[in-house]
Amino acid sequence: MTPLIITVAPNGARRGKADHPAIPLTPDEIGREAARCRDAGAAMIHLHVRDAAGRHTLDPDAYRAAIAAVRREAGPDLLIQATTEAVGIYTAEQQMAAMRALRPEAFSAAVRELVPDAGAESAAAGFLAEQAHAGTLVQHILYDDADVARFDDLMRRGVIPETNAGVLFVLGRYTAGQQSDPRDLLPFLNAWTRPLPWAVCAFGRREAACMAAAAALGGHVRVGFENNMDLPDGTRAPDNAALVSAVAALAPVLGRAVATPEQARRLFAHTI
Repeated sequence: MTPLIITVAPNGARRGKADHPAIPLTPDEIGREAARCRDAGAAMIHLHVRDAAGRHTLDPDAYRAAIAAVRREAGPDLLIQATTEAVGIYTAEQQMAAMRALRPEAFSAAVRELVPDAGAESAAAGFLAEQAHAGTLVQHILYDDADVARFDDLMRRGVIPETNAGVLFVLGRYTAGQQSDPRDLLPFLNAWTRPLPWAVCAFGRREAACMAAAAALGGHVRVGFENNMDLPDGTRAPDNAALVSAVAALAPVLGRAVATPEQARRLFAHTI
């Protein structure tokens, strides 16, 4: 089994201090949380940033400030993944423009947002070809088995390149109350055929159980306050690092080593 990549998603686009006083929103807060999560076993941080009013933004300067803080607090090796999430604000063209300006080492993009229909395929293909040529690690977000089938079709037709590509299966996004269950993973895997790195994120108190199922089946995991704030026993987590630690503790039981940031880079680049 390959080493287990643990990604932390410490804030997301919507939650604030009213949801949890420890949620990191400013660059300094994000940097300090990244350091704690790195020490707990995270190899990658999934980065959302906010504007001066605390709203979700894809502004490259806001990203640069947060990235600088992560590097200052967590060191030079932690893999930093920007998000392109639209949140009903950004068009596909604006998402692509933001990443072209930022030039991150890695970013995630929902196939539904970046390639919403056949008319968007040409622009997305050009953008993703640029990213593949630049060596950017792109994680494609998929919400159900229909997304998996569409991803496979887009890759087969060359719209999405295989170079440095991986996927994230989002469990339970459209279930009642957004409470995920490990069984939510099965439709994704039944539809999945490609030898690319795949990871899972999940909502609610069964997040750790979903991560255990993914890790046992050879996948990778993403945890954090973006989707869940509770520990496996149902108590409120004090911070994101506690959620990372809970999953990292499962890895040896499942025969997986916890990946270092460098191992994560190599796995996402398909060099392991």
